[in-house]
Amino acid sequence: MIITKKALPRRTVLRGLGAALALPLLDGMVPALSAIRNTPAAGMRRFGVLYVPNGMAMEYWTPKDAGTAFELSPILQPMAPHRDRTLVLSGLHPGMGGGAHAGASTKFLTGVPGRMTDGTGIRSGTSIDQLLGQELGKHTQLATLELGLDSRDFAGSCDAGYACAYTNTVSWRNPTTPLPMENNPRVVFERLFGDSGSTDPAVRKARIAEDRSILDSVTDKVDALQRGLGTGDRRKITQYLDAVRDVERRIQRAEEQSDRDLPLVEQPAGVPAAFDEYMRLMFELQRLAWQTDLTRVVTFMVGREISGRTYNEIGIPDAHHPLSHHLDDPAKIATMSKINTYHVSLFAEFVDSLRATPDGDGSLLDHTLLLYGAGMSNSNAHAAIDLPIMLVGGAGGRLPGGRHLTYSKDTPMANLLVAIMGKLGVPVDAVGRSTGQLDALSLA
Repeated sequence: MIITKKALPRRTVLRGLGAALALPLLDGMVPALSAIRNTPAAGMRRFGVLYVPNGMAMEYWTPKDAGTAFELSPILQPMAPHRDRTLVLSGLHPGMGGGAHAGASTKFLTGVPGRMTDGTGIRSGTSIDQLLGQELGKHTQLATLELGLDSRDFAGSCDAGYACAYTNTVSWRNPTTPLPMENNPRVVFERLFGDSGSTDPAVRKARIAEDRSILDSVTDKVDALQRGLGTGDRRKITQYLDAVRDVERRIQRAEEQSDRDLPLVEQPAGVPAAFDEYMRLMFELQRLAWQTDLTRVVTFMVGREISGRTYNEIGIPDAHHPLSHHLDDPAKIATMSKINTYHVSLFAEFVDSLRATPDGDGSLLDHTLLLYGAGMSNSNAHAAIDLPIMLVGGAGGRLPGGRHLTYSKDTPMANLLVAIMGKLGVPVDAVGRSTGQLDALSLA
């Protein structure tokens, strides 16, 4: 770290026409005396959720052995480079009620099943991402960020007797307010870095047509700022701005493609046609949001429950949800495991990027706790037992990885939610229908 006399405020923002571009943590933001002792990021903790739909091919997910000597299962093999930061949990159950698929997503972060209703009187519980956002959001521009890859126009493809709101989200601001998951990268980008000043679609399209980059509007301010910084900080800013520019270009390219390609006209502008490109783009937006400390809490649904997405990118034309009802056919289970592995491989790339992004006294991964999992296990049986759960990251040095922990079958998933709250510095006595928390030794 190069200590200079120039000290920048932690919340330095470069403002331009319709844009407010936050900066990542720089050495110049750390006062000279405190820089020697510690950095603001050392105590900064972030929480990310990656929810996958329609259960899991459990035969390919669960490691055979417990403890530190376990071998990664086929689905978890992409996590091999991060085995030391990976904690696999087996045996947790979400509790009964709430519908097969509706209950899977609704209980995942709340620990409370949804009330049966076709639209009125929706009720569950407050999800832990929102509880964390109430505290961690005091220090950021956005308390939380909710992302998804499926649109919300799935009327008729929801659990019988349960409103589609239950399958559309895993985030609940309070027991009666489910939060929408934003699936348009353009909207997410503008929420993070600025927009045209209007929600009118015509105004947004006019701005896009002008091909005006958010970075173009702050170029002069960036140049002036960099002249007063050390070599390391200039390099950090250059890398960060290159990443922002790359995201802008990828969104613009997706918009141009969706304008030309008639089969995609029903999708929102800004959504890439290829699933892997789409997921990588949303991951990059999430990383940038954390790198600039715009938010510290992000939930991300790879798909809503009952998702019928196909995965032609990996040679699987079968719709996901029908395939998940595999009738215990080994061939169909093996095919489903390929989808599960595909999701984990893209997640592993995201973990790569977090580990490679400097953040204070370590990396973004060092200061983050990631929860990866599904709200049911054996999808053919809609099994609400032995959920497939993985924790990844350092959580500020509070989450040793490299282990497979097994729990008795009567251990509520909500007990893990209580433990996560404590690990992130927001202790609570209970979440939903928890009966305590996972023992401190296992998560110490």
